[in-house]
Amino acid sequence: MEGRKWEDLSIDILVNVLGRVGMESLLLDVPFVCKSWYKASREPQCWEHLIFPTYIKPYSGFNCWEDIWWEPEIPDWRFINRLAMTYQENLSVTAFVKFIVNRSCGNATIIELPGGCTEEALAYVAYKCPRLKSLAVGSYNEYINGIIVKFISRWKNLEMLKLGKYHLKEIIPQIGLHCHNLIWLSSPYTYIGKEEASALVSSLSELKYLDLHGGDFDKEALVMILQGCKQLVHLDISKSFGFNDDDAEILELASQIPEFMCEGSMVIHVIEPSSLHDPRLDHELFCKNNQYDCVYDLNFDFE
Repeated sequence: MEGRKWEDLSIDILVNVLGRVGMESLLLDVPFVCKSWYKASREPQCWEHLIFPTYIKPYSGFNCWEDIWWEPEIPDWRFINRLAMTYQENLSVTAFVKFIVNRSCGNATIIELPGGCTEEALAYVAYKCPRLKSLAVGSYNEYINGIIVKFISRWKNLEMLKLGKYHLKEIIPQIGLHCHNLIWLSSPYTYIGKEEASALVSSLSELKYLDLHGGDFDKEALVMILQGCKQLVHLDISKSFGFNDDDAEILELASQIPEFMCEGSMVIHVIEPSSLHDPRLDHELFCKNNQYDCVYDLNFDFE
């Protein structure tokens, strides 16, 4: 007996499957298979998880995507390339974000914004996606990171928030005021001083997952977080500065956290320049104090 054809599946089953294939396939592949798949791909339930590519279009100055040297370092470069080839110069970040958000008809629950996102696009997301549970702003949106505090009150159901490098003391009180369900916060490469730590402890003491890897810490601030955020089950402060990864006090305070990562963290020792103002001597002193490999030990010929 001949098996059932994919195009003959009910719309509900197709939507359930197609909602898992990702934005690239849903936008550039699925609609062109057959009429039933095209119809299913337009259903809002397929657009609940909006994971945008790292970039919507190449930086100005690039004429050919195939020649970009950093392509292999970007996981979704193929998607970015296909977008650029499909829409040519007519594609803007704001227009693309609005176009995709409209597909969800307010059903989006997860969004990862593209690099170069504009305030207009972020405002559109804020007003069109009230059901949002997870938002990732990303490290390529420094400007957006600075204004997101203006829109945080729109996302009452937010559970997960990933920021880029950001001044946390400005947004944490607003998160605590409006996002009562938030349990996961990520803000890598951020400065964490006593003000930031105090805001975390007073406004978000119920956090369970906190990612601050690569941060610049005051040790006293880190102690405040470890003592005040008692619900943490995951804390990543690896490869950070301001404390050593073998600090006995830090390890003792963090011993109750099931997943605690601090590997590669260190205190950077600041040294005074040598009295001879010798660049080589200054470099060797810095490496010795901070246990770095010294370039002069590699016997390079600098002549």
